[in-house]
Amino acid sequence: MNLSPAGHDPVLLSEVLTTLDPKPGQTIVDCTLGRAGHSRAIADLLGPTGLLIGLDVDPRNLEFAKARLADAPCKTRLFHANFAELPDVMREVGLTQVDGILADLGLSTNQLFDPHYGLSFANDMPLDMRIDPRIRRTAADLVANLNEEDLANVLYNLAQEHYSRRIARKIVEARRTSPINSTERLADLVRSAIPSRGGAPAKIDPATRTFLALRMAVNQEMENLAALLKQAPKFLKPHGRFAVISFQSMEDRPVKQAFRSAEQTGFLALVTKKPISPSDSELSANPRSRSAKLRVAERVSLDATSQRRTT
Repeated sequence: MNLSPAGHDPVLLSEVLTTLDPKPGQTIVDCTLGRAGHSRAIADLLGPTGLLIGLDVDPRNLEFAKARLADAPCKTRLFHANFAELPDVMREVGLTQVDGILADLGLSTNQLFDPHYGLSFANDMPLDMRIDPRIRRTAADLVANLNEEDLANVLYNLAQEHYSRRIARKIVEARRTSPINSTERLADLVRSAIPSRGGAPAKIDPATRTFLALRMAVNQEMENLAALLKQAPKFLKPHGRFAVISFQSMEDRPVKQAFRSAEQTGFLALVTKKPISPSDSELSANPRSRSAKLRVAERVSLDATSQRRTT
């Protein structure tokens, strides 16, 4: 697969800039800095009096982003941190409120195909899946140590894998013979556990959901997302905006629910009544963007919140 010079193309870039609406002098937090695709474009709009705060759990991407933002026109503060650690970062920079917060929940393309991460079965790699090196437990550890029922629950709850019990049983049987330490061996085991239906080949590899579920479990993605959705709105100034890009229903659902719940309490107002999807031109240029959904909400002014509570 051919990668862009940055190793990743930011999805929905134009739509993010339009809905997040960064302006000169503002402070914007990019909670998932990645290869700085979104951040570089945002930084160009903030100008010399603006501040870009960037977080990323991957120190390799963080170093790349630091170099890419070295000549940014605005001030930058970059942190090796998970977005669940946003309160710690805000304390470090000495701020209580910002004008906008962005979170792109997808992986960077460069991470998918780099053996360092062990995320892909396209090539044989060590079965790791840790994006943040501070995490101790790898995917190989989960596969080796979870009991059959817990493993099946991980696959079903995080990726809606309908053959979760068959796959878990096959993994438990196979690990009695030898450890499952490579992406290729795990993928082969998963494929062998799923019955073939014949006909046209499946649109996605049968191992895809298992790999997705294990990655999410290793990196505690749903727990961290829940923390972000709870904390981030509190750090917005009145009329500040919170934008989240998700790539699967397990991510999009809690974002949708959190935004609607905050709207009902009068804390946030929806900027996007329905999620924004990539345009046809973006899909043509970057097919991996096809499942992306952008939702944006705005912090209601303090006066409007007070008025709503008294009515």
